[in-house]
Amino acid sequence: QVQLVESGGGLVQPGGSLRLSCAASGNIFGIYAMGWYRQAPGKQRELVATITGGGEINYADSVKGRFTISRDNAKSTVYLQMNSLEPEDTAVYSCFVDSMSRRYWGQGTQVTVSS
Repeated sequence: QVQLVESGGGLVQPGGSLRLSCAASGNIFGIYAMGWYRQAPGKQRELVATITGGGEINYADSVKGRFTISRDNAKSTVYLQMNSLEPEDTAVYSCFVDSMSRRYWGQGTQVTVSS
């Protein structure tokens, strides 16, 4: 059984920052990629950022220069530092972990950017 627990979402004003965390626990072996998706109401799910075990990182064009993904392998945790947040960043953010050819998902955390 694998569990992903997310934290760090909330309400923030435009221009503000938030840091999301996603900690994996359970029978995880050989984590490959970790990352974040988001989905806003009425919109398709969007891949926000990914990071592989080798440190290869990719970002959606919409967040480049504002978001930073990182991971702590010892803690099986992935982070998403979000700066210069915009109302368009409002969404439910969900983390994922790829391990042994399976993808595991977090429960999702709401990020709302509003004044």
